[in-house]
Amino acid sequence: MVDKVFIAFQNNSEAQPIVDAILADNAEAVANETPGIVKIDCPGRLVVRRATVEEKMGREFDLQEIHISLISLGGNIDEDDDEFVLAWNS
Repeated sequence: MVDKVFIAFQNNSEAQPIVDAILADNAEAVANETPGIVKIDCPGRLVVRRATVEEKMGREFDLQEIHISLISLGGNIDEDDDEFVLAWNS
């Protein structure tokens, strides 16, 4: 069985392009939306790509901006200027 990773954001207009980008780049990701939170679960590995977020936002995006709307996450983080990756290290 593959362990799931997750990331949760405030459910607001600032986070929506990030959520859209995650869902576009992670075919197995599932978003669960409530009035206050959007939680995205994904088996194995989840990636947030700067380029996809920029495409969805229509402007440049620094991956550090993800922390503005971030509520919680589950998984080990590996990040650089272009990708924010969650996965459980074996």
